Amino acid sequence: MQVTTIGLDLAKHVFQVHGADREGRAVLRKRLRRGEVEAFFRALPPCLVGMEACGTAHYWARLIRSLGHDVRLLPPSYVKAYVKRGKTDAADAEAICEAVTRPTMRQVPVKSADQQALLMLHRVRDLLVRQRTALLNATRGHMAEFGIVVPQGRRRVGDLLALAMDEGETGLPVLARQALRELAAALEGLDRRIERAEAAILAWHKECDASRRLAAIPGIGPITASAIVATVGDARQFGSARHFAAWLGLVPKQNSSGGKQRQGGISKQGDRYLRRLLVVGATAVIRLARRGMAKTPSALWAHALLERRPTRLVTVALANKTARIAWALLSRGQAYRKTPLPQAA
Repeated sequence: MQVTTIGLDLAKHVFQVHGADREGRAVLRKRLRRGEVEAFFRALPPCLVGMEACGTAHYWARLIRSLGHDVRLLPPSYVKAYVKRGKTDAADAEAICEAVTRPTMRQVPVKSADQQALLMLHRVRDLLVRQRTALLNATRGHMAEFGIVVPQGRRRVGDLLALAMDEGETGLPVLARQALRELAAALEGLDRRIERAEAAILAWHKECDASRRLAAIPGIGPITASAIVATVGDARQFGSARHFAAWLGLVPKQNSSGGKQRQGGISKQGDRYLRRLLVVGATAVIRLARRGMAKTPSALWAHALLERRPTRLVTVALANKTARIAWALLSRGQAYRKTPLPQAA
């Protein structure tokens, strides 16, 4: 019987295929080695192929789509409900084959190779920044053991290392100075790598019109703008600005029942990297607003909200507002327009 729907469970070496006909009956169960996947789908008539969205899913989706198939990526958390019992590759492939046919099932857009390349650069930069933070904390901790402490801030660590290398000032043991030299060399190397990664991201940002338009929004810079464009792709896949904010996990979590509305903290679902960038940008806007240096409508709105709400709550609310503005610009292809402030009477 003709196969119309395929559920493909991805793996490193052994892939599981589950095929169904128009009536939903299972007509194909097969295990494939990694080198056999392309030949199998090349010989198969065009059909609907479902896969769970994971690290390698976008590569396989592009490959199988180029062979004439309709490929759809599904969130793994939504597929889990269709697993009947147990955890096997065959059960997962059958669940994917069932879930992909649901008319209301949400999909993950397939990313292009260029999108994945830029996001890889973002992930590498984020990893290097976290490694630098770990080295800075280690340096402060080691120096505190000898009673040497400086004020907070990344730039202060350079002063700390210079002070530690001065033999007449601190009197550190020779082995301690050698260990600090290793930390200083590692920090210097990480700084250079981070600068190169940021330079590459900035060069891409300058060539992308959508990224430049997003960077005009207060609280969004080249790093955040390029990450949003590369991750989202076509913003019209979201029905509204609130859907986009909910996808980022910046809306209250619902726990409503019996006609009673109960809302808690933000859901924290979706892309944690984008959410963190937006919250950090909103924090910077609020800091400037408190100093009277930010005069945008969003900054003034946040400054007024600070009078009756906690700082972190206002920061997340401003990040939500920023995300909605970003969706409007991307979906409508418009540029950010600064709203003139009302004149005092």
